[in-house]
Amino acid sequence: MNDYLPKDELEPEKDPKRPSNMRLGIWLVVGAIGLYLVVSGIWGLVAGG
Repeated sequence: MNDYLPKDELEPEKDPKRPSNMRLGIWLVVGAIGLYLVVSGIWGLVAGG
């Protein structure tokens, strides 16, 4: 392949503003739990519990 090019030119630059995959996964889990609590609370109010 293009072995004569420096390694940093072969790989795309990382966006410094992009969160890490671990942080993204944590936010997805926390968001899902929060959404569950909100929806179950609304469901309880509507059902008259």
